[in-house]
Amino acid sequence: MTDLQRILVIDDDEAFRSTLTRALTRRGFQVAGAGDGEAGLAAAGSVMPDAIVLDLKLGPDNGLSLIRGLLDTCPDTRIVLATGYASIATAVDAVRRGAWGYLPKPFTIDALLAAFEDPDTDSPPPEPVDSPPSLRRLSWEHIQRILTEADGNVSAAARLLGIDRRTLQRRLHKRPERERE
Repeated sequence: MTDLQRILVIDDDEAFRSTLTRALTRRGFQVAGAGDGEAGLAAAGSVMPDAIVLDLKLGPDNGLSLIRGLLDTCPDTRIVLATGYASIATAVDAVRRGAWGYLPKPFTIDALLAAFEDPDTDSPPPEPVDSPPSLRRLSWEHIQRILTEADGNVSAAARLLGIDRRTLQRRLHKRPERERE
């Protein structure tokens, strides 16, 4: 999308939002940021962005529920839902609600900008993944998600996972299994 100039980043993680904003600004874009759904809707009305990076979990707000309001405010805006809690069901729901794309975190700036591009209809479909992630990798990702939901509190995360705190601490000291390539 060569006419992409104004980007709105709606994410409750201030460090992530400011890092992404700086990186996009260095690439020559006009970037605005918002930390919650209400501020995001207000910023969309004033900035009239060409593209919006929308986080799935915005504290008490849900990014999926904001898609319709953002599109009502800025109908020509392309919205990419970005999340650290990627799932096929969420991706399908986001696209059904009007999102342009879906991007699991962490991502590169190039991947983000590519997510706003028109799909190339002449290119062949992507190759299917030969093997799904291992059970160890999925377990590590689930533990990290629960730990994030518990604000880094190991005891609270252990209760949510239904395991002993010491067991969780031992698992956290191990490194995650690498993805097979």
